[in-house]
Amino acid sequence: MTAPQFLDTDHGTKVAFHQTPGRGPGVVFLGGFMSDMEGSKALALEEACRAEGRAFVRFDYAGHGQSSGAFEDGTIGQWKDDALAVLDRLTQGPQILVGSSMGGWIAMLVARVRPGRVKGLVGVAAAPDFTVRMWNNELTAAQRAEISDRGFVKIPTEYGDQPYTITKALIEDGWNNRVIAAPLYLDIPVRLIQGMADADVPWQTALEITKKMTGDDVELTLVPHGDHRLSTPNDLKRLCLTVKQLAEQI
Repeated sequence: MTAPQFLDTDHGTKVAFHQTPGRGPGVVFLGGFMSDMEGSKALALEEACRAEGRAFVRFDYAGHGQSSGAFEDGTIGQWKDDALAVLDRLTQGPQILVGSSMGGWIAMLVARVRPGRVKGLVGVAAAPDFTVRMWNNELTAAQRAEISDRGFVKIPTEYGDQPYTITKALIEDGWNNRVIAAPLYLDIPVRLIQGMADADVPWQTALEITKKMTGDDVELTLVPHGDHRLSTPNDLKRLCLTVKQLAEQI
């Protein structure tokens, strides 16, 4: 694993990143909740972009991977600001945002405030507004009470040895950054890839996203046996092809 470069943002995060120079439109990968830029999807896209001479950036949000800060202090709004700093300072010209899980939510927020720069969006098991679903449907009454009283709760996860720390700030900030509670005005090509065996993001979420998108170039690919990771060789091949075709269209 090669050492990353670091971007000092105006809001205080020291963002770790890897950048591949090349032609446009460039591709920026946005990872998931408590994930990092060393995952198979990010690396597969980096290899594919390098092979075709396309610019590519992958990075870690605050409290993730090799970036500064503690995960417990992070919020959707802060991670959006990290992504905006990467877009504004590390890329030039039109960009395609590829967001995995929570990264799909962050990508939608970024695309909404940088319409002149973001010219395409790919969501992989995109999880916009997942904190709202978590609070309403997934946390127990005891867990919600613990968040209200103590300010956080720890919940186990199958994606690592350490439990997730869900804070009151994360829940409240997530509510303030909802994107599919109302029509989502993104007049760009959008491609969503969603596994129907996803245990973390119900596949119906992808349908809800398509209904809320106002653009006329939104496509959804449902993978019948696909899980949340969507990281099998065929999954990675599908993702890279989707991004390549989108780049050629822009």
